[in-house]
Amino acid sequence: MRLRNITGADEVIEKSEYVIKEPEKMKGNWKTVMKQPAPLHIEIGMGKGRFLMDMAKQNPDIFYIGIEKYSSVLLRAVQKMEETPLDNLRFILMDAKEIESVFDKEEVERIYLNFSDPWPKDRHAKRRLPSRQFLERFDHILKADGTLEFKTDNRDLFDFAVEEVKPAGWEIAGITYDLHHDETMNRGNVMTEYEEKFSSKGNPIYKYIIFREH
Repeated sequence: MRLRNITGADEVIEKSEYVIKEPEKMKGNWKTVMKQPAPLHIEIGMGKGRFLMDMAKQNPDIFYIGIEKYSSVLLRAVQKMEETPLDNLRFILMDAKEIESVFDKEEVERIYLNFSDPWPKDRHAKRRLPSRQFLERFDHILKADGTLEFKTDNRDLFDFAVEEVKPAGWEIAGITYDLHHDETMNRGNVMTEYEEKFSSKGNPIYKYIIFREH
């Protein structure tokens, strides 16, 4: 269970140079944050930041932004960045529902959703990040040839996500129901903390890569 309150977390985040304050002011101008022009990739619900930090280390020519809703969780990522600073990674504390107020049309090249909150009750379906409601939001900020990658160990959530693809006007480019035993889909895979934990217990990891219909 995620911790929601850690004393002093908000103050640390507010002072951190790695967290973008008032990100809505950067809409359409994220290139000004980069030291050099680069494709923009974002992770929504980034947790403690391990995945994005590993990605940023491996791909210095790509600029990454991690989005996290809870300050107590983002705090951990900020602390890691202070230990190992990366020029091509920054964070935003915000609710993903506001994503269109922060990124302009076709400003993002790739979106990552990793082990998102399943929101298991039916009445909360529209809160799930791979829902058609969120895919519509992502549609507005993703480049025409951009992709969205989703990983989870929750089969119910994955089945729901797959069912949402077509009605939302997207197409599946790749899909697997056992990522770590799929040679093609697992090539170059960077694991999250959750992924390492779940797969070590023998849980299969589900993944799809989707793009928009044109």
